[in-house]
Amino acid sequence: MKLGFAGTPDFAVPALQLLAAQHSIRAVFTQPDRPAGRGQALHVSAVKRMALELGLPVHQPASFKTPEALAMLQAAEVDALIVAAYGLILPPAALGIPRWGCINIHASLLPRWRGAAPIQRALLAGDAQSGVTIMRMEAGLDTGPMLKSRSTGIAARDTAQALHDRLAAMGAELVAESLQDLRAGRAEEVAQPGSGVTYAAKIGKAEASIDWQQSAQQIDRQVRAFNPVPVAQTRFNGEQLRIWDAEPMAAPPLKNDAMPPGTVLSATDDGIDVVCGTGVLRILKAQLAGRKPLAAAEFLRGHRLSGARFTPS
Repeated sequence: MKLGFAGTPDFAVPALQLLAAQHSIRAVFTQPDRPAGRGQALHVSAVKRMALELGLPVHQPASFKTPEALAMLQAAEVDALIVAAYGLILPPAALGIPRWGCINIHASLLPRWRGAAPIQRALLAGDAQSGVTIMRMEAGLDTGPMLKSRSTGIAARDTAQALHDRLAAMGAELVAESLQDLRAGRAEEVAQPGSGVTYAAKIGKAEASIDWQQSAQQIDRQVRAFNPVPVAQTRFNGEQLRIWDAEPMAAPPLKNDAMPPGTVLSATDDGIDVVCGTGVLRILKAQLAGRKPLAAAEFLRGHRLSGARFTPS
């Protein structure tokens, strides 16, 4: 098939690689290079890097709502445009150009978690499972009919990175199968259920701040959902302290006025145990601003924490 591909981050790369091996990719669309980091050097998207490595033509329109961007897609003469975490809105004029329309790889079991951050929201909510849905795009936000879906359980220690990697690989396989079905004329489209709709709003940096009044289980979800970005954080002696890994402990609720939430109950090589609104959270890996992440045993070699209290960042 003659395909276009629109994607930006790492999530889209496995699909681009697989489809490039099976089909003719006529055009790759990705977001423009943008300044990033302390030095504000131009950041090249993961999809652009892979497309250039594969020798594919790359286009980087700032918007798909311009006549120039629409002309690029029209000129590619594609059977379908595959979209995976592109990050730009495709207007109705663009959706109607490819022969079989625009096919989206979405990292949730629709209609749960429509929107920008389905992986993180599933973890924050404590969902037992996630998955990938292949859907035909329409004007609404992730509302189109579904071609295929596949689920995966969310393990107790899954981070956003771990779940992301599984879903990215799953999405590549599933979209390849969907294209085979389309080409063979056996694809079946199913409308999304009207019930069970939830929205996965974009993650804000303020959400990374730990509120120790919450339960250990809730904070654990926050740590896993925000690993690797933006990383859950608290403050220790006035400094930012990022929490990369932690686990809730099988401990009874602590109701002791002498140990308010955020107080370090104990600090050993096994971990840093912190009193929460309900239960205890054991910190396993932490990072002070400007330094590298350290396992609890290493961190404690340079810091005394017993009796200390963490505060919101």
